[in-house]
Parts: sequence; structure tokens; C-alpha cells
Amino acid sequence: MNEETRGRLTRDGIRIYDPSDYAGMHKAGALAAQLLDEAADHVFVGQSTGAIDAYIEKRIAEEGATSATIGYKGYQHATCISVNHVVCHGIPGTKTLKDGDILNIDITVIVDGWYGDTSRMYVAGKLPRKAERLIEVTHDSLMVGIEAVKPGNTFGDIGYAIQAYVEGQRMSVVRDFCGHGLGRVFHAPPNVLHYGRAGTGPVLEEGMFFTIEPMVNLGRPETKVLGDDWTAVTRDKSLSAQFEHSVGVTSDGVDIFTRSPAGKFHPTWG
Repeated sequence: MNEETRGRLTRDGIRIYDPSDYAGMHKAGALAAQLLDEAADHVFVGQSTGAIDAYIEKRIAEEGATSATIGYKGYQHATCISVNHVVCHGIPGTKTLKDGDILNIDITVIVDGWYGDTSRMYVAGKLPRKAERLIEVTHDSLMVGIEAVKPGNTFGDIGYAIQAYVEGQRMSVVRDFCGHGLGRVFHAPPNVLHYGRAGTGPVLEEGMFFTIEPMVNLGRPETKVLGDDWTAVTRDKSLSAQFEHSVGVTSDGVDIFTRSPAGKFHPTWG
């Protein structure tokens, strides 16, 4: 069965997967999360983002999986690594990490045709208090959004929950990027906004698979994309953070496919 015939589509074009499909998403999500667990040991002062990416690319191959990002629209890396005021889609390279740098590592792997997509925050050296609070709020905003996932709620309920929480902490939610449907494709309907009005948007149904991945700025929400056509940064150069899980709607709530096997999803775990 291919993506075009698997399950059914809602009137909004959102695919409803079968109960048997959750196992494939768990397997892909678990590998993506495991690799991010391992990446923690490779984040330190003086390390290059390119070296982190090379390690993850090697591990994907060793696990018999495929990177979803290598070759995607010309992109040539197994991760996006976004440091400090980079909001998302940071390109790994020769840049070395300094004490107090915060970074998001975003990875998507393909396992048996299923996509596992997740990202989380790390710190090189000592975590500054201002950055620590940003990371805490961003992490918690993701979990608040996930709590809104259950049949009968709407995608607007997810966005509203995230926006209300973040703005209540005097930070801002990036509006230029969003979560997305996934499964046996990398990106599919719906767009999962991290802001919005409660009760609006498509209604959540059991069998929907998608990412929630709020990006939160210490300053204003506006971003700009640099000349490489990938790297998005905050316009005011304020710090930015992001966390991402892939989830599925269940009969009574939500199933998180990308939980950290080692419990390392939050950077202050250790």
C-alpha cells in the first residue's frame, strides 16, 4: 500500500492512518530520538556543527536508515543545527561552539518508509540564565500544545495553547514556520500553526500524524532568511529556541512517537 492509497483523506486533505501504522511511526521516531540522545555527547565548547552532523550521518547509515534531509530540495546534510539567534534550518559547517552557545539539532530519518522527525535544544558549556529560561518556556510550550491534542479539538486549539503560554511569559512565537503532517511522506497537510484562535481550523481525528515544533524568541517574532536560502534568523538578533515532537492522535488523546529513550529530551536532564 502506498501513501496515495493508505488510510483515507479528510475534506481538508489530511490523511487518516490505520491503527497498524502507529508501530512504523514509533520505530522511526525512536531512532530519531535515540540519535539525538547520542548527539548530546558531541556538543561541547570548540566542537564544530559540521562534526556533529557528520556523526549523526554516520550513525543513520549504521542503523540501516535513511536521512530525509540529504538531497531534499538540494540540502546536503543529515541535520539542521541552529545556534543562538538562528531560528531554524541552520546549515552545519566549520563554525565552532563557544561557551554558553545554545543550539537546536533537528533530524528526520526514514525507517521502513516511515518518517521520524524531532528536534531539541542543547548547550555548549555553561547555560546562561536568560537562555535557560527561553529553553524552559519553549519546551513547556511544546508540551502545552501536545496536551491540546485529542479527538474533537482543533488545530487552532493547539496553536492557541502555545501562543497563550509563550506570550504569558513575555516571549514571542515565530509565525513564519510551522509544524506539518507526516507519515510515509516528509511534509503533508495540515500546516500546524503555533499560534491562533481556539476552536478554529480542522478538527483532530484519531489516525492523524503530524509534528508540533514551536520556535520561540526572546525578542520579537519576525525572522529573515539569509542568502543561502535556508538559514532563518531573528530580525532583532534575539535568542531563539525550538523543540519538536512527532505525534499521532489516538482515540482519547495523543501518542508521542519521538520520546527520548534515555529521558534526555530537555537539556537540563543531566
